[in-house]
Amino acid sequence: MKILVSAGHGGNDPGAVVNGVREADIVLEFRNLVVERLRAAGHDVVTDGQGQENKPLAEALRFIPGRDIAVEFHCNAAVNPLARGVESIALPALRGVSQRISAAVSGVLGSPLRGAGGWIDQSASARGRLAFVNAGGVIVELFFITNAAELAAYQAGKAKLAQAVADAIEGRS
Repeated sequence: MKILVSAGHGGNDPGAVVNGVREADIVLEFRNLVVERLRAAGHDVVTDGQGQENKPLAEALRFIPGRDIAVEFHCNAAVNPLARGVESIALPALRGVSQRISAAVSGVLGSPLRGAGGWIDQSASARGRLAFVNAGGVIVELFFITNAAELAAYQAGKAKLAQAVADAIEGRS
């Protein structure tokens, strides 16, 4: 498979910051963990940067054409510190893969599925139109960074989570 794996909040955008933890750092680390597993399985994987590099969205968008799947990782944030769950935002054609990835995250972190079985149609998203989604990608909101229990579950299980998500991207879950 030809796959793009992107970490959200590239360039100088930290994303959500909670108790000194930056969303951009979490998703960059997670991108690298998933890419390592996908490449080990023999896939042609491109990323929005190498190692600790995370290019801005405009550059990541250029890699989507010609890919079988494009995935970008984010963390949700809310004023309510008990908000929790996983969702993937995509166009209707990518509903199935979105639900599969969200289910893999839910299975490892124990987070509830949000939306329609883990999928949210971009038209129903509070975020409005998203460039990555419009270009044919899936945005995965892994967990709520503002929920201490979800953040701790991620930190404790990120290696297992990366494998589960890689399997879901491959269609093996």
